[in-house]
Amino acid sequence: MALLNFKKRADTAKSVNPQIEALLQGYSIEVMPRTAEKVDNFRDLLPEGTRVYIAHIEGTPIEDMVATARRIAREGYPVMPHFPARIIKDEATLADWIERYQGEAGVDQALLLAGGVAKPFGDFDSSMQLMQTGLFEKAGFKRLHVAGHPEGSRDIDPDGGYDNVWEALRWKQAYCESTDAEMALATQFAFDAKPIIKWADNLKAEGITMPVHIGIAGPAKLQTLIKFAIACGVGPSLKVLQKRAMDVSKLLLPYEPTEVLADLAAHKAAHPDFNIERVHFFPLGGIKTNATWAIENGGASGVPAAQTQQG
Repeated sequence: MALLNFKKRADTAKSVNPQIEALLQGYSIEVMPRTAEKVDNFRDLLPEGTRVYIAHIEGTPIEDMVATARRIAREGYPVMPHFPARIIKDEATLADWIERYQGEAGVDQALLLAGGVAKPFGDFDSSMQLMQTGLFEKAGFKRLHVAGHPEGSRDIDPDGGYDNVWEALRWKQAYCESTDAEMALATQFAFDAKPIIKWADNLKAEGITMPVHIGIAGPAKLQTLIKFAIACGVGPSLKVLQKRAMDVSKLLLPYEPTEVLADLAAHKAAHPDFNIERVHFFPLGGIKTNATWAIENGGASGVPAAQTQQG
């Protein structure tokens, strides 16, 4: 039934913006164990080869994380679990997590980040300390992503500045140049293309050449997005949502990322050396809602694996 619905939508859908279609090629998406449980089969929703990040929220047992990774890998998708430094007790715990993911789910890639916890549980405070252990290289991980913050980070620079953020990026760039693993910057979501473009250009000016996988919030109720944006410290682009909230005609309509993606896609088309390589979706309105939007707006880049297989 799901495939028939997708085909029906495809037959009646509006024309696809070819620039958005190009930008969405190889997009990734984020899930949590509890949200993944709501999906019967990811192949009905996601294109073949879609990288699926698994967010590790404070309090989630590692057993649930590994079980989710194993399930998604069995459905044919590359899995990238989060390793939040501040909730990992010590090096032995880190080694155990790596061994479990690798041994039980075949994981060979990871997103390393500090994690949104004010006080570390144990020995680690930053993603850089995780890298310094050498455990990911020892395990033969092929890809490591690290966090990027187009609008700054209160966790790294509590005063609202950018000095520590840039210092951390320079360190990560140096690490990138010393490791065999493929690396990229996976960013916090934003709602306005202008600060994203400015930040990406500043990366190049600072000698940061890691490709960017830009965070984009998927379709969701406006109130939901504002709540998450405030909680995650989204900066100037939050004004896009606040302005929308003041428009009574749009207040009750769900937000869709069409405008910000169209602006980024147009900029990339006009500047082929633009260093945003991929889109990474935060499905704040639900995985199915996000995947459906990609199917309807992404053209060939959004076709789910099951539909491709059937065709």
